[in-house]
Amino acid sequence: QVHVVESGGGLVQSGGSLRLSCYASGSVFSIYVMGWYRQVPGKQRELVAEINSVGSANYADPVKGRFTISRDNAKNTVYLQMNRMKPEDTAVYYCNAEVYGKHYWGKGTLVTVSS
Repeated sequence: QVHVVESGGGLVQSGGSLRLSCYASGSVFSIYVMGWYRQVPGKQRELVAEINSVGSANYADPVKGRFTISRDNAKNTVYLQMNRMKPEDTAVYYCNAEVYGKHYWGKGTLVTVSS
């Protein structure tokens, strides 16, 4: 069982920045594929960014050039740096850890971007 805990959500003004953190338990964190997803009421959860075990990342088109995902294997933590934020980035952000074909989710952290 992998426990996933997000932190860092909050209220930010349009154009501002926020950094989310996600801790995932386990002794083999370095091989986890880690992802950030977001969801707004009435819509499906969508991928924001993900990073694999060798640090290769990919991003959803709406956040390319504004968000950066990174990981610190020594701390079992993945980060999502969000810059130039927009009101449409408002959502609950969830962290996902994928290992050995299984997915583990955190409970989410709310990000609100005011206009």
